[in-house]
Amino acid sequence: MWLRNKRPHNMVYAVDRKGAKSGSKVTNAIKHYKILQKRIEVEGETLWIQNAMKIVLAKFKKYSVNIAKI
Repeated sequence: MWLRNKRPHNMVYAVDRKGAKSGSKVTNAIKHYKILQKRIEVEGETLWIQNAMKIVLAKFKKYSVNIAKI
């Protein structure tokens, strides 16, 4: 009918079947950090690993994860 640039207010989905969007982000970030630590032991500190570590550390800061407790 009319053109509206607003979000739909009547969402048609089953609320009880919808899962959490951020369910395993923290655990995946911790897994990624441990994998990168293993790769540093084997390969050494490459540029790719340095960039990946920057990304993982930024995620830890965002999710407020303490690195010392990992």
